[in-house]
Amino acid sequence: MGVAADFQRLCNELTISSGRRSTVSDRYELMTRRLNLEYWDSDSRTQHSIYAGSYGRGTATSRTSDVDMIFWLPYAQYVRFNGYSGNGQSAMLHEVSKAIQKTYSVTKIGADGQVVVVPFDDGVAFEVLPAFVNENGSFTYADTNGGGTWKTTNPRPEIEEIARVDKLCNGNLKCLAKMARAWKHVWSVDISGLLIDTLVYQFLRDYEYREKSFLYYDYISRDFFDFLSKQDGDKNYWLSPGAGQYVWKKGNFQFKAAQCRNIAIAACAYQGDAYGWTARQKWREIYGTKFPSA
Repeated sequence: MGVAADFQRLCNELTISSGRRSTVSDRYELMTRRLNLEYWDSDSRTQHSIYAGSYGRGTATSRTSDVDMIFWLPYAQYVRFNGYSGNGQSAMLHEVSKAIQKTYSVTKIGADGQVVVVPFDDGVAFEVLPAFVNENGSFTYADTNGGGTWKTTNPRPEIEEIARVDKLCNGNLKCLAKMARAWKHVWSVDISGLLIDTLVYQFLRDYEYREKSFLYYDYISRDFFDFLSKQDGDKNYWLSPGAGQYVWKKGNFQFKAAQCRNIAIAACAYQGDAYGWTARQKWREIYGTKFPSA
C-alpha cells in the first residue's frame, strides 16, 4: 500500500460502523418518541429533536462514547418551569429524566448540570439537552448550576456550515477532523471536539490542497499541524463555523502540534518507492495504531 491507501484505511477505521450507527439511531428514536408522548401528545420518533455535538456535525469517530441530542419542549413548559420559586431548571431536567426512565427502566439515568445522561452497557452514553426553540432557530436550555439559569446554544448553523464546506473540500473536512481526534487521544491533547472542528474548518477553508484525494493526506497532515502550532498561545477563544459562537480553549495544544508537525515532515520525506515501514511508524506516532503498520 502507499500513502493514499494508508490514509484511506485510517479514515475508514475512524468511521463509526453501520451497526453502531443503527444502534444509536434506534435509541435516539425511542427517546424522541417517549418525550414526544410526554410533552407533545405525539408518538413521532423524529420530531422535536436533532443530533448535536460531534455526532450531529458528522465528525465523531468510532471511539466516540457520547452522543449529544437536543429535544425541544413546548413553550408552555418554559413558562411553567421558569415560574418555579427556586431552580425550575433542575426540576425540568429531573422531570425529563423520569420520562426517559419509562422507556429505559433498567438504565441508571441522571441529570448533570445541563443534560440528562443516559448510559448504556456498551459504553455509549446519550446526553439529552432539554430545550426550547427560539424564533431564530437557536435553543434556550437549562443550566442548573448557581441556583439555575437559562442559556442559549445554536448548533444548526454549525452543522450546516461544516457540511457545506466539507462538500467543497471533497469530504476532507470531516476526515481530517476525525484524524485530529485520533491525535488528541494518542497525545492526550487538551482540546475540545468543537475547537478541533473549528480549527479544521478554518485551516481547510482556504487551503490549496483542500479538494485533493487521500494521496495528499501526508501533506495535509503536515500543514494542518503547522497551522495548529502557529495559533496564538494567548488566544482564549475562536468563533464556531456558521453560528459564530465562542469556542473556548481548554489548554494549550500548540506545542504538541509542533512536535507532530516535525514528525509529519520526516514522514513526508519518504515518497514513492521510499515510502514504507519507516514512514508508517512515524504516522503511527501521530495517529496511533489505527494507522496501518504494513
